[in-house]
Amino acid sequence: MSTLHRTLALTTPDDPAGAAPSIDGLGGEYDPDLYRAHGEAAVIPGGLGEVPPDTWQTTYRERGFVAVGALLTPGEVEAAHAGIDHLISDGVPGFRGIQWEAGSRSRLAEADLAERRDLVRKLMYYVDHEPRLDAVAHHPTLLATVAEILGDEPALFADQALLKPPGGGREKPWHQDNAYFDLVPGAPVVGVWIALDDTGVDNGCMHVVPGSHRQGPVVHFNRRDFQICDTDVIRDEVVSVPLPAGGALLFDGLLHHGTPANLSTRRRWALQFHYAPAAAIWQSSEERLRYKQERLAVFGADGKDVTC
Repeated sequence: MSTLHRTLALTTPDDPAGAAPSIDGLGGEYDPDLYRAHGEAAVIPGGLGEVPPDTWQTTYRERGFVAVGALLTPGEVEAAHAGIDHLISDGVPGFRGIQWEAGSRSRLAEADLAERRDLVRKLMYYVDHEPRLDAVAHHPTLLATVAEILGDEPALFADQALLKPPGGGREKPWHQDNAYFDLVPGAPVVGVWIALDDTGVDNGCMHVVPGSHRQGPVVHFNRRDFQICDTDVIRDEVVSVPLPAGGALLFDGLLHHGTPANLSTRRRWALQFHYAPAAAIWQSSEERLRYKQERLAVFGADGKDVTC
């Protein structure tokens, strides 16, 4: 399997690929009704081996996602926790793929591990530095499933850990993941979001609009993040996707999704990986620039008669 994530990774128009921001300066207040769920998504008990054979060609294609309750074993979840702790404790000299929560700068020098767990917002570019997390990204059953969905050998191109600390881990506004990726236009993307803690509405579980991927790309605006405008969210079709630790959501790169802030007393840690056919990933700086320009021409608001 090709691991091309080192040269792509998640981007926004103001955050070039390869940069490793240290302090999160985004976010802001939002209408909590944006995440008022009209039901919960069905979660298939067990792992990917328990998913009915035709699910990826029927339910996934129609709804844009499938959730399972046990992609990882408890031991694998524990190992992933340990891998994250290793990275945020400066266990890998020179690792810079950590983004801290806004307001944490003055506290980092004196913070112990327990405190640091509540100060991190996101990790990126870690699979080459932490073998326990790399093992999750290359989970054999997961890769086989992604290959079935893509109809091609999957290449991992983006790896993140999304850590919402209790009592204020911030919202990720509604968006389509493909709005961030400099890929061959129209290339299929499979996102995999893996809960490392029990997740629910109170601590920021995933919320999705089933079937929204079939609408194609929509314009994104720079507001609280690079996001779908709040007024364009299909609110009456939102469902929540609560998951137990070890559960996973596999979803299309065009699915509308977001997560509310974590205002609970529980943390919410998750791993996220993105896969595409290797041929969809740029191979030169010229290709990258062209794909970025084409991405922003589709997803960006500049030069269009649109407002938010």
